[in-house]
Amino acid sequence: MMNAQSMPLWTGEEACAAMQARSIGPLPARIEGISIDTRSLKPGDLFFAITGEARDGHDFVVQALEKGAAAAVIARDRAEALATACESLPGALFVVPDTLTAMEDLGRAARARSDARIIAITGSVGKTGSKEAMRLLLSRSGRTHASAASYNNHWGVPLTLARMPRDTQYGVFEIGMNHAGEIAPLARMVRPDVAIVTTVEAVHIEHFHSVSGIADAKGEIFLGLEPGGVAVINRDNPHFERLRAHALASDAGRVVCFGESEGADVRALRIIAKQDMTIVDARVFETPLTYRVGMVGRHVAINSLGLVAAIHALGLDLALAALALGDLTPPTGRGARDLLAFNGGELLLVDESYNANPASMRAALETLGQTEIGFRGRRIAVLGDMLELGDSGPAAHAEIAHSVIGNGVDLVFAAGPLMKNLMAALPPERRGGYANLATGLEGAVVAALRAGDVVMVKGSRGIRMERIVEAVKKRAGTGSALAQEG
Repeated sequence: MMNAQSMPLWTGEEACAAMQARSIGPLPARIEGISIDTRSLKPGDLFFAITGEARDGHDFVVQALEKGAAAAVIARDRAEALATACESLPGALFVVPDTLTAMEDLGRAARARSDARIIAITGSVGKTGSKEAMRLLLSRSGRTHASAASYNNHWGVPLTLARMPRDTQYGVFEIGMNHAGEIAPLARMVRPDVAIVTTVEAVHIEHFHSVSGIADAKGEIFLGLEPGGVAVINRDNPHFERLRAHALASDAGRVVCFGESEGADVRALRIIAKQDMTIVDARVFETPLTYRVGMVGRHVAINSLGLVAAIHALGLDLALAALALGDLTPPTGRGARDLLAFNGGELLLVDESYNANPASMRAALETLGQTEIGFRGRRIAVLGDMLELGDSGPAAHAEIAHSVIGNGVDLVFAAGPLMKNLMAALPPERRGGYANLATGLEGAVVAALRAGDVVMVKGSRGIRMERIVEAVKKRAGTGSALAQEG
């Protein structure tokens, strides 16, 4: 008999049964992975022909089989044409009524066969960073599976579940939403033992009547908790009681809260920000715990308390988890730091370009304000529009001026129509430059920088602020005195 390590991710028979699929061609003995993109497909993968907004996966089925896919999952109404097109190719076709529903069914089957302890994470800010940190912490205790990138939506969650190896001991799932009602079905699919809400802020507010509505949507994650599971909630958030009510109405066995508030079960007594780390003095219920986090910022420290709470809820070694937090590095675009050779000296580049909302923008500016500058250096923020704020967008951008001034940021460059509101609210001496697009800002930013500066780049994904990061690195050359990219 094969042991768990030598077993495939799925056999063809298992996959077909889970999806109630009809097979055209012989069932593959082994399926080694799951793919929805032929560009990253590997031989032995099961390819799902998902229909997206821009492309239809059925158009790539032939290519998937040519690249060595074990089989392709296709919709019933495309079966006849694809059977003819793929007749001479190796690999089977699994015919189902709907390919996304089939992937959901395979994900549920992966969860049903697994004995893994499962953690699900949501929140307006800090989901992906917390997911990656949780992956690191749990990997010190056993075989850990987690979602790639920000695979947190209606196809990312079932895809991650379907990819979960049968010998997984710990699973970490990020669950996101843009609208009410999106988290509940995903949480019920994941069935977590521990569910974490990092925080609730005015993110995706254009789709809600109030931030309370966002809190209700985030609280849907507790609907998926296994009976007796643990709900972990940020005690410092104004919507704590609302979230707690959602948890108590679920199958949760208990609620654990974290933060700086006096009533927190996992409480930070002191947070010390250093140049390349954050030190946390905490109390975990009645146990003192001091640890360092390999990232900078108060918001990072607060999120780490939620992770510690989850580790405690799972009954794992807190000391081992605390040591792992010291090895944490920021994911690309979420606080990665590069100390670059620049004009005969050094310049610190902080890459926060992956995304932005008012809460994460304030946190990033606070961290920038705590970062040491070099001789004659300045704190410089290069900021792009924060999207999906609806009617509150202009005011939210103007209010960022308070964080700029309060954190001693010397110079601001801004890109995007909404950022005009920030520039208008800033004193003239702090306005570095403005452009409607990020590409129009590259030259001005690079020309203004000098040795000793700390420059932080942040904006919503759609603004493509990573182009500014690339331009600064290109100007500095390939030499890097310090690299902390995750």
